[in-house]
Amino acid sequence: MEQNLIRKNMWNGAAKAGLALGAVSSAYLFINQFIGTAGLPAFVTTLINGIFWVAKFGGCIWLMSISMKRFAQDNPQADNSTTMKFGTASALLSALVYAAVTFANVSFISADLFAEQFDIVMQQMAPMMDSNTMDAVDSMMEMMPEITFFSNLIYCFIYGALLSVILSRNIPSKDPFANYKPDEQ
Repeated sequence: MEQNLIRKNMWNGAAKAGLALGAVSSAYLFINQFIGTAGLPAFVTTLINGIFWVAKFGGCIWLMSISMKRFAQDNPQADNSTTMKFGTASALLSALVYAAVTFANVSFISADLFAEQFDIVMQQMAPMMDSNTMDAVDSMMEMMPEITFFSNLIYCFIYGALLSVILSRNIPSKDPFANYKPDEQ
């Protein structure tokens, strides 16, 4: 019974953490895209995007750490392994949210932006490609939403799973003197 309660709490908390992590990454995606199309000088664009990337990177680590600590605090019987499973579940759900947002962005929200960029690249690269290569690149562009979805899903899950392994080593914190028994003489 207690194990089922931990599992239920784990998935409920992981869903909330995954939604928050996916929302932060998705917000960064759209901010980055807006800044890229704002017409700012390249140096300014790179600087602003770098600052936002560092904020997103640190924010995601902080959010994962906070959610794992909250899970361990709410479930005192949870050990490091259970906390790692919680973090991995959070990583899976956040990767799913982010991959779905990127799929929607490439397919529907900014489809014409991606098509324009693809056309510009194809015009620049056309003199260096033969007809077979051009056909292969065109067919790849048709599959770009699916490629984007699965590549982001895999990348974000692996990143989040590794982060949960690293963070769970000290969540919940271990008492090094838990088994200490003073000599009684």
